[in-house]
Amino acid sequence: MTGVTRAVSSDRRRFLTAGAAVVGAAASAQLWLPSTARAAGKALPDGVFSLGVASGDPLPDGVVLWTRLAPDPLHGGGMPDQAVPVEWEIAADEKFSTGVRRGVAQARPEYGHSVHVDVRGLWPGRAYWYRFRAGGQISRVGRTRTAPAPRSSGGSLRLALASCQNWQQGYFTAYADMLAQDPDVVLFVGDYIYESTPSATALRKHEGSGEPYTLTQYRNRYAQYRTDPHLQKMHAGAPWVVTFDDHEVDNDFAGEIPQDPDKQTHDAFVARLTAAYQAYYEHMPVRAAAIPNGPHIRMYRRLEFGRLARLNVLDTRQYRSDQATSQEGARNPALTMLGAAQKRWLLDGLHDSPARWNLVASQIMMAETDLLVGAGKQWFYDAWDGYQAERNQFLEEFRSVRNPVVLTGDRHLTMVSDLKADFADPKSAVVGAEFVGTSISSNGDQDQAAFRKEWDPRRADNPHWKLVDAHRGYHLFDIRRDRVDAQVRTVDTVLKPTAKAGTLARLRVDAGKPGVRVV
Repeated sequence: MTGVTRAVSSDRRRFLTAGAAVVGAAASAQLWLPSTARAAGKALPDGVFSLGVASGDPLPDGVVLWTRLAPDPLHGGGMPDQAVPVEWEIAADEKFSTGVRRGVAQARPEYGHSVHVDVRGLWPGRAYWYRFRAGGQISRVGRTRTAPAPRSSGGSLRLALASCQNWQQGYFTAYADMLAQDPDVVLFVGDYIYESTPSATALRKHEGSGEPYTLTQYRNRYAQYRTDPHLQKMHAGAPWVVTFDDHEVDNDFAGEIPQDPDKQTHDAFVARLTAAYQAYYEHMPVRAAAIPNGPHIRMYRRLEFGRLARLNVLDTRQYRSDQATSQEGARNPALTMLGAAQKRWLLDGLHDSPARWNLVASQIMMAETDLLVGAGKQWFYDAWDGYQAERNQFLEEFRSVRNPVVLTGDRHLTMVSDLKADFADPKSAVVGAEFVGTSISSNGDQDQAAFRKEWDPRRADNPHWKLVDAHRGYHLFDIRRDRVDAQVRTVDTVLKPTAKAGTLARLRVDAGKPGVRVV
């Protein structure tokens, strides 16, 4: 998409003429500022667009546009208990001189007055601008991009990988640099919010008086995060593809099993899941397929970027077995991270893919992390190391998958690895590459000397690691047919509202050559 979506391409005149024709044909049914919307919106409180705008899940002909009306965001939203018409407009230019689509959506109280507009009929590989109006108020302008045409095989895709943004542990300064790098799409792989209680000593204190359990409490926590100015600007700057990990609900939960089942009954946790998934949907730019059904939400899905890349977005929380508690348990073939249906879906999508690159968005690290220095093994059981039989099956399948690359979060570290067919055998074949992105703010500004003292001795027991680092930031990928060029972008601090950013390391994955190398 780079070079295609930065601006309207050389066939601009034909594209703009087509867009104008669409508006003209729909003008009688889709008017900007219809009288009914103006009348209904006059009584709304000021500041209804306090949470900004967003777009997501780009298709060749469409994208989801999002906003949520919340004049009092930290206290339930502050909206009247009634549906409110919200006008939306998408255009081919920032000044909206050439409109492409317009319409009216209903912001309903049962969905927190959120709006999800699934716009279709757009051109592939194009930049668009959009905005909303309600009650005489207008939102900020957002910019989005559609995916390339289905059969296109050239060009490039710039993708930013982010995860783990703890409000209390730092400012989201990395998003300022991410916006400057102008990604085509942002992939967020989990821990958008943290459910932890407010801390009196935190840099930025969580709202409320404890962990969220109810829908209103989760709405307030999401709303607080959505007020971050860096996050708002990045949401408005590019489409996002999102999935959740554990902290959007409860630390280290598995399916319908909480972290502390002795303190949360099954019924109570099911109610908590229902509230958490509802609030997640309300605050993310996702399609109606993700509307929750009680304590269930469908988040695993597939997005295509022409014939260049296929992105398989996983859900590694909702269908997993409870975590193992021993090395023997971690090798239990009955344990599953994905569940049977998602597992079949992923394997089918990898083997049937027409794409040059097959990307897997996995919230949890797939490569081995042996924590024990010297003989023996010690693993994090919440990661894929705790589900080794299923992990090893996927790694074996990777042998016959074209250019698999796993994109991960969770660890609060940069951990870039070769994926091995058998981590018990250091000489086994390399079958893929994995990039574990560092956190946006979680863990704050770490003591780098202490980190190196703890982690450097483990390198010899993990020869598949290519880079391990503890700075805050994100990863930036330029995906082309012959290679993936990756940058580890880091900031010098998250303890202040602004920061200096730079490239900590550059890495590359070459097409047809599994694994990753530092360049």
